[in-house]
Amino acid sequence: MSIRTTEQRFPRIALIGRHGGPAAAAPVAALTAFLLARGHAIVLEPNAVTTELAGVTSLPDEMLPGAIDLAIVLGGDGTMLSVARRLAPYDVPLIGVNLGRLGFLTDIPVAKMEPTIAAMLDGRYSEERRTLLSVTLSRADGNTTSAPALNEVVVNRGGLGSMIECTVEIDGRFVYTMRADGVIVATPTGSTAYALSTGGPIIAPEVPAFALVPIAPHALTHRPIAIPDRAMIAITVSRGRDAAVHCDGQAHFDLADGDRVTAERAPHTARLLHPEYHDYFAMLREKLHWSETPERLTHPDAH
Repeated sequence: MSIRTTEQRFPRIALIGRHGGPAAAAPVAALTAFLLARGHAIVLEPNAVTTELAGVTSLPDEMLPGAIDLAIVLGGDGTMLSVARRLAPYDVPLIGVNLGRLGFLTDIPVAKMEPTIAAMLDGRYSEERRTLLSVTLSRADGNTTSAPALNEVVVNRGGLGSMIECTVEIDGRFVYTMRADGVIVATPTGSTAYALSTGGPIIAPEVPAFALVPIAPHALTHRPIAIPDRAMIAITVSRGRDAAVHCDGQAHFDLADGDRVTAERAPHTARLLHPEYHDYFAMLREKLHWSETPERLTHPDAH
């Protein structure tokens, strides 16, 4: 992570709301007026209600790269994941305003949106790069499908309830065959998401590693493993009725016996900008309620 202390101007800014939902309408309108007053050109989604303002243009997603210098995402972490996957190949920096719940990636409270973003646009921000996964599904019939993931790729059982059987390899070397509800390959960003709830480790963003995390394995000796992010992980389904693979919980593909999912570090990274006071471990303390007593969790105003 680096701290920028000199002024850096972002002349063209895209404001991207939570799928254009009503929760984002008022903050988007307020931020649009604020940024226009500062002299920025604003790009909004085609269905945004404020596109009739002078200095505001409307562009579909596919035209954003090359037309903007910065994207401000207003929504939850799911919205940020979607936007980051689309814009990471174009090195567009992202700022997140939290309209969701946890806000691991969208870390600016909407109540402090304008002064915080003003300071960041004046150059007072920290920047970090987040690793993405490049995921490829190779089917038994020879067809392939690819998708990126910022959080994780998950191979798991479907709604029929039976475990899947799969084989895991790392860089072509056999690791194990496992019966389980599934297996997760998580980036450091995704280590605080689904992987954490299944017992995986938290990996700080600057650590070059992935977490390989079994989901409810039949053998209790199967444990999470941290592996270098230069490795290629391959998961082959040997038996998996109604099995599927998910990328960030947003891209979904059904799996059949013999299908193979590979995950490796993508050639590009997501570029996230944070307020200059941003501290990863302070964020973990806040979001995960470390050092909180049950009384304070129940009564947050208690002293």
